[in-house]
Amino acid sequence: MDATLKPRSARDVEQAVGWAAAEEQPLEIRGQGSKRALGRPVQAAHVLDLSGLTGVDSYEPAELVLTVKAGTPIAEVEQLVDDNGQELSFEPMDYGPLLGKDPGQGTVGGVLAANLSGPRRIKAGAARDHILGMEAVSGRGGIFNSGGKVVKNVTGYDLPRALCGSYGTLAVATTVTLKVNPKPETSASFVLSGLGDDDAVAALCRAMGSSAEVSGAAHLPADVDGTPGRTLLRLEGFETSVDYRFKTLETLLAEFGTADRLAASESEDLWRSIRDVRPFAGASVPVWRVSVAPTQGPRLVALLKAKMDVSAYYDWSGGLIWLSCADGDLHDGDIREAVADVGGGHATLVRADASVRSNVAVFQPQPAPLAALSRRLKEQFDPKGILNPGRMVSGV
Repeated sequence: MDATLKPRSARDVEQAVGWAAAEEQPLEIRGQGSKRALGRPVQAAHVLDLSGLTGVDSYEPAELVLTVKAGTPIAEVEQLVDDNGQELSFEPMDYGPLLGKDPGQGTVGGVLAANLSGPRRIKAGAARDHILGMEAVSGRGGIFNSGGKVVKNVTGYDLPRALCGSYGTLAVATTVTLKVNPKPETSASFVLSGLGDDDAVAALCRAMGSSAEVSGAAHLPADVDGTPGRTLLRLEGFETSVDYRFKTLETLLAEFGTADRLAASESEDLWRSIRDVRPFAGASVPVWRVSVAPTQGPRLVALLKAKMDVSAYYDWSGGLIWLSCADGDLHDGDIREAVADVGGGHATLVRADASVRSNVAVFQPQPAPLAALSRRLKEQFDPKGILNPGRMVSGV
């Protein structure tokens, strides 16, 4: 009989996974389900529902350290640290709107499982760069701890970072310790209008190589933005510093046109939209997330537009491209061929029907040696293959 197991403690998780391992019963690991449509559909009859595993274990604002249960909604965590003048600097994106869910439904465990980040990744890194420690249950049914609760922690193997991005296929996180940072006093966006993709990415890359300390670099072409196109650079910090760096960019990028300035509230709303891929929300056509060398982004999009009806916008100074297949076709072969043609990268199918995701490689196929290493890692953590089987690769 199918069952939903809803643990309330790490010990409950240990017992549930231990039972599943002993009976060789696969489990779908789920928090609030906001990212359930990411990856391949899980091949499991039973659900391990972590939504009851919530709460803050400890929060020390002066030490910049926060320890929470893995099922805690990320929105609650962000509100908590914001109330204390702090933030999660990796700026985790919210996949809810893009995948047809309500916003604000993700959990801390889900953020780490998918190694989420937003536009600030170019400066602050991703989720794995901000995790200090983790308590988790492996597919063998045993609790283990790795890392610690201090910012300067280098003891033992760095398992928490290794588990980030594994989509719950290696272990079930129960408690997580994160590094938090002071929130900037203010922010503003430097906006250039009407640039083509090549000039836009050239401007973004020049700014990223400057002393302006840019914390967001994106380009919204005209067909995505509903405007002549906007090239955006985010500046954060003390107001006097933001003003000075804005003037620095005006001088540095003068050849690309006259810049407009978005004040803090409007800037924050715009970057939240870029982070959560809202330009492509509210539709059902396939959406891809493609990572390439920043300077190769425009070339990749040009190759694809020569073959298909596709909309695209750029984040991470051109290194992250969000693609919407406007004709409704998948185009997986064309997209991965284009990625190879521009020197390599990663193409991940983010939005598609479950039947489609069951029959294609959702994640970028790994070279044989790396795929073999991934399988050995899975065998060490989850020898019976009971945790989210098939979520990332068929049969694994």
